[in-house]
Amino acid sequence: MNTPVDTLARKLGTTTHISLLLKRADMIGLRGPSDLQILAVQRGCRHYWNDAVPEGELAPVEKFSNEDLAVALLDIALPYDPHSIRCGAAMLGAEGNDVREIAHLAVMERSEAVVRYVAEAGNRYEPDNPFWCELLSLLPITPPVKDGVLPHPTRFVAMTGYERHTGPRIQTEWQRPQRVMAT
Repeated sequence: MNTPVDTLARKLGTTTHISLLLKRADMIGLRGPSDLQILAVQRGCRHYWNDAVPEGELAPVEKFSNEDLAVALLDIALPYDPHSIRCGAAMLGAEGNDVREIAHLAVMERSEAVVRYVAEAGNRYEPDNPFWCELLSLLPITPPVKDGVLPHPTRFVAMTGYERHTGPRIQTEWQRPQRVMAT
């Protein structure tokens, strides 16, 4: 007997849907969460990767934008994987992302609660970044997600514990993709 896939939707206590975004990803050759994670690494999320970065981008940005990739990694139709969620949070904060497109995709994919959770964390750790506030204003209000399902917001940032000139002090930096320099 086949066991149902433990999707993010199931973990959140909602129903899984057929994702048009994930179908589109599949049509261009992105075969599941591992390919989405590899693409995020290729686009600069190297802090979430232990191995050598695979050569040759799996999909050009013209066919699968950073907004597409961010929401796909946060899609409730994916199998549950905190690593995908952390990669999605990083891609959500990528420079140049269109907040309107992200909000539209989040609603279309029924993943607005997950995107809102990440955006609230972004707003908490980067209160001076207007991107997070604008994204939150475009997303519908959702009930809070179940405790313990999504990674703790501190998993989306790098934290220092000691600085040479100031001593003990916590400084946070949102983990986002770093531009990849051509070699």
